[in-house]
Amino acid sequence: MNSVRNDAKRLLIYTISPAVLFVVWEICARAGFLDVRFFPAPSTIFYHLFFVSPEEGIVTDVIFSVYRIFAGYFAGCALGMMLGIGMGLSHLLRMAFYPLIIVTYPIPKIAILPLIMLIFGIGDLSKIVVVAIGSFFLVLMNTLHGVDSLAKIYYDVAAVYRISRRNFIFRIVIPGSLPSIFTGLKLAIGYSLVIVVAAEFSGADKGIGYLIWQSWETFSINSMYAGIFVIGVLGFIFSYTLDLLERRLVPWKDKK
Repeated sequence: MNSVRNDAKRLLIYTISPAVLFVVWEICARAGFLDVRFFPAPSTIFYHLFFVSPEEGIVTDVIFSVYRIFAGYFAGCALGMMLGIGMGLSHLLRMAFYPLIIVTYPIPKIAILPLIMLIFGIGDLSKIVVVAIGSFFLVLMNTLHGVDSLAKIYYDVAAVYRISRRNFIFRIVIPGSLPSIFTGLKLAIGYSLVIVVAAEFSGADKGIGYLIWQSWETFSINSMYAGIFVIGVLGFIFSYTLDLLERRLVPWKDKK
């Protein structure tokens, strides 16, 4: 019960600053401090989002974007975790892959979208692949850091008690690396939103990015803001969900 109450309190605190921002924005727009042609009042945007946008197909756009995000995110995160753990435990694996990671990690992932579209086409697969690549690197680097941060005593204890490799990984390495892994997961979900929207600006006929770009082309400001607002809400939901999951799986982190 206390856990549920704390989660509700945390959610309330999280919503205070956005609520204050919308109130100030609303007051400034109605008082004439903002040009409503470019900064319409939040009430106008919300009305458009809930009563006009559904008829324009925003629900379909959200479904397409969320599908692309989840498909790429889960694939990239799974591969990143596995390789990060493998590189953390195997010197040979680290020597083989670390130079490649260093070379390819700084490359902006959206910059290789044209190449990915040439290989995988302009459909959903190219968007999923670019999201997966972005998520992969963030989770990999943080997982590797988590494994490297494990105290040497764990390895010594495992050797003394002859703990099997499998048990060592699943009972010591992964739990001990979870704080760093969750850092990578939270960074990756935000980055996935950015990438998928940017990818949908071109070569897409559905998605939030497509909606924003089309709204810009037709100067439909309310639709543009509706799409931007949806991105913010999705980012909040995804990050808060990972926050809750982290507090369940890593309860000792909050006690530090």
